Amino acid sequence: MAKKKLYNTDGIVFSTSPDFNFQNEEEVVESLPPAEQTVTIILDKKHRGGKVVSLINGLVMKNDDLEIMAKQLKSFCGSGGSAKDNEIIIQGDHREKLLQWFLKNGYKRARKI
Repeated sequence: MAKKKLYNTDGIVFSTSPDFNFQNEEEVVESLPPAEQTVTIILDKKHRGGKVVSLINGLVMKNDDLEIMAKQLKSFCGSGGSAKDNEIIIQGDHREKLLQWFLKNGYKRARKI
């Protein structure tokens, strides 16, 4: 049977700081409404072995919402991709399709570069 972890210390064994707290203080990011978000769609091929991808930056939302949006966009474009670090990566050059999707879904400040 596995032992229970009492604290989530993330590798911290000892601290001399009197104000140190073992609890992680993570920022709670609230999802902004679509009309208030500034979305930038960029074509990128750096560090990808010559393959091009469409990067979607500027989204302010929770990681769960970002994953759901990435799944919708991948399905819409018919290609693969991923979502991490508040950025969605769609494989291939789909800037025009993505721009139309964002404008249709209420993201008024969407632009492509």
